[in-house]
Amino acid sequence: MELNGLRVSRETQERLQHFADLFVKWAKAINLVAPSTKGDMWSRHIADSAQIFQISPLPQTWIDLGSGGGFPGVITAIFLAELKDGWVHLVESNNKKAAFLRTALRETAARGEVHAIRIEDAPAVIPGCDVISARALADLDKLIDYASPWMIGKEKNRAFFHKGRDYQREIQKAHGRWDFDLLEHNSAVERDSVILELSNLRRLV
Repeated sequence: MELNGLRVSRETQERLQHFADLFVKWAKAINLVAPSTKGDMWSRHIADSAQIFQISPLPQTWIDLGSGGGFPGVITAIFLAELKDGWVHLVESNNKKAAFLRTALRETAARGEVHAIRIEDAPAVIPGCDVISARALADLDKLIDYASPWMIGKEKNRAFFHKGRDYQREIQKAHGRWDFDLLEHNSAVERDSVILELSNLRRLV
């Protein structure tokens, strides 16, 4: 099997499929993603989420903010299972979604844990990481706000944020309060979308 043109092992494929089956089952009872996108599970959600780990396929400690239906946090944790190293801290304040995430991690033997807390409270519970991720959560300025406790003064730490076609406006707005190094990775899944890789974060105001 291939995702985004890259080979995926049979074991990881089976884990991803089991996650997809769980997602469909749970989504009948709770709102995990926008109903209009449920039919695009593999292309719209799983492949899109896989891009982040494929950009940085290392056994690192991740914090996934606003994990929701598990994208990209659970997908990253599934890929880490193959490496037998690395860990994902999934932050999701909604208790029903957190219950789904715990089930998904347990049943796929993925490398992660769920924190059913507000993002603002997470730095006190999760003191350190290497990488931060978020998808469909907030505009870039707010995402940087959320990520800043783990990034300011940590030059090696990075953040990966999925963004749609309006991302240039969000970058310009964020530069009003923040300075950061930026790499733009074109999405392999959605035209006009990108994954923004931020590092060396500094507060301006």
